[in-house]
Amino acid sequence: MTAVPMIELWRGGIRESVHTGHAVVFGPGGIELAWGDPEAVIFPRSSVKMIQALPLLESGAADAAGLSESHLAFACASHSGAALHRDSAAQWLAHLGLHEQDLRCGAHMPQDPDEKKRLTCSDEAPCQLHNNCSGKHVGFLTLNQHIGGGSEYVEVSHPIQQSIKTTFEEVTDVTSPGFGIDGCSAPNFATTVTGLARAMQLFAAANPEGSTRERAAARLTRAMASFPELVAGEGRACTELMRAMGGRVAVKTGAEAVYVAILPEQKRGIALKIVDGGTRGAEAAITALLIRLGVLDRNHPVVEKRLSGAQKNWRGLITGEMRLAPGFG
Repeated sequence: MTAVPMIELWRGGIRESVHTGHAVVFGPGGIELAWGDPEAVIFPRSSVKMIQALPLLESGAADAAGLSESHLAFACASHSGAALHRDSAAQWLAHLGLHEQDLRCGAHMPQDPDEKKRLTCSDEAPCQLHNNCSGKHVGFLTLNQHIGGGSEYVEVSHPIQQSIKTTFEEVTDVTSPGFGIDGCSAPNFATTVTGLARAMQLFAAANPEGSTRERAAARLTRAMASFPELVAGEGRACTELMRAMGGRVAVKTGAEAVYVAILPEQKRGIALKIVDGGTRGAEAAITALLIRLGVLDRNHPVVEKRLSGAQKNWRGLITGEMRLAPGFG
């Protein structure tokens, strides 16, 4: 099966662009809804940071280091590099007795406008604390310190990454066909859209008093939903959507237009991939699915911002609109 139209952009009464993709809603009994090819193989990118954080909890490293819910949320973050995020990474490293130089994620200019302005107007260069994956990497270092691993923790042969691979294949119930190197230098294991949705359903159905894995998954889901500002940042879709749903749902984006959602009250997981890699399409598509499943009010302002609002030019003139493609949402 091929990708199907999900989101359309209309201008002057003519359909100008179409975002096609694959999506799966996975419930307690299996696939409940699907569009496109449920078995399409994708790189989930940063949408799986909560899976990558499972070994941190299951090993006992998180409790040994005294990590709080905010630490766990930050371990799952693709943040904007705001002062809040920079300081969170620095303080966590200091708590471990480690330094910015111990990170292996690389440095880039932050997305947060205030921090970007501060750096631009000073002689200070961005550092690895600003990297959108710095929280995940401090989580890796916490686990690495606990197991006494070598310094190059992003190598695919490192015990941490091998543990993540094993965990990833267990929760997706898919043998990964391979891996690529993510923007932060860590391995990113491929899976199917169904596998990714199945993993999100595992998080959604996790019993906080259950097995070691269930307790870990439930803690990570709760942390993300409780600290949406750490998971992304002000003005970001993940943060705005989680706030709009009042902590009832955890959502997470990944590069190249991947999105997942964890719905504990319904014990459902969602995974979607927009094949053109466009963030606009992925944010609109996940918004539509959250509305469809009844966890997001279609009248909330975030819906107008991410899905149904008019498209405007630099003068504020309405130029077009986004619409759901027939048969989607």
